Amino acid sequence: MLKTTDAFSSFSVNDLQKAKAFYSQLLGLAVSDAPEGLKIHLAEKCAVFLYAKPNHVPGTFTVLNFPVDNIEQTVSDLARRGIRFERYDEGEIKTDENGIAHTSGPKIAWFKDPAGNILSVLEER
Repeated sequence: MLKTTDAFSSFSVNDLQKAKAFYSQLLGLAVSDAPEGLKIHLAEKCAVFLYAKPNHVPGTFTVLNFPVDNIEQTVSDLARRGIRFERYDEGEIKTDENGIAHTSGPKIAWFKDPAGNILSVLEER
């Protein structure tokens, strides 16, 4: 039953116009207006819905991950566009000078959208 639906994820932002500019202009993703929000088009039949929430509180966890082939190049490209990567030095998660964590799993770098939602780029080993 559910496996045949076009499921999608969603999360809130506090300003749809800032979100649209960030996701479309800075990240270069296809973004379209949708009833009550925005649709970020990721892959064929894959999208994320963003909706405005006046009392939005960003999560303390990653809400969207972008797998990439070369994390160093992607982080460098995004940093040139103005993306600021988070720095962590807690427990097993430590990032290098570029904001990339070299874990036993994927290499991963986190950044935030204008609403404070945590996003990541990651490279599988």
